[in-house]
Amino acid sequence: MSVLSLNGKNFEEEVLKSTKPVLIDFWASWCGPCKMMSPVIDEIADDLKGEVKVCKINIDEEQSLAVKYNVMSIPTFIVFKNGKEAARSVGVQDKSEIVNMLKV
Repeated sequence: MSVLSLNGKNFEEEVLKSTKPVLIDFWASWCGPCKMMSPVIDEIADDLKGEVKVCKINIDEEQSLAVKYNVMSIPTFIVFKNGKEAARSVGVQDKSEIVNMLKV
């Protein structure tokens, strides 16, 4: 599995300076919909390995990043391209919807 855990220390390097699109899953261990989406995110990471970075941020551990990016509900999925937010969706999504976000 090639999902990277993000935190305040590695966020800038892994996301803002990335030359590849980055999909971030904002989640929490107590969140049922987040648990439902976890295998889907893992699949996307495997399917698009080398093309995109797939990352997760635990909002309980990294509250400052959740606040900075206005994450009000989870799961929230944000795609970054060239260091800027390119797409966002909230809640349970089909795999195809998340993959399409990466094509924006």
